[in-house]
Amino acid sequence: MAVAADGRKQWIDYLTPEDLAFVKRFLLASGTLKQLASEYGISYPTLRLRLDRLIDKVRLIDEHTEASPFELQLRMTYADGRIDDETFRLLLEAHRNEAAGR
Repeated sequence: MAVAADGRKQWIDYLTPEDLAFVKRFLLASGTLKQLASEYGISYPTLRLRLDRLIDKVRLIDEHTEASPFELQLRMTYADGRIDDETFRLLLEAHRNEAAGR
């Protein structure tokens, strides 16, 4: 785990093993999405969606450095498309209400 000077985890530490494997394969394919789609056996648009979601996840991590671990995980789960908009908003609101009540 990489740690910043302020003791916080780095963006790469929040990625799943699957995300890291994707990044590694992307680098080894010299960033060629067409080649990578072929290696995964999926269409270019599907691979592009996977890359876009990973980019969104990294942006979320960078934009929400003050977020709690729960909120950050919730945002990454949403960025991965594993929860819908309404569920995301409800869980985030519940979390913030609970945190405010402490």
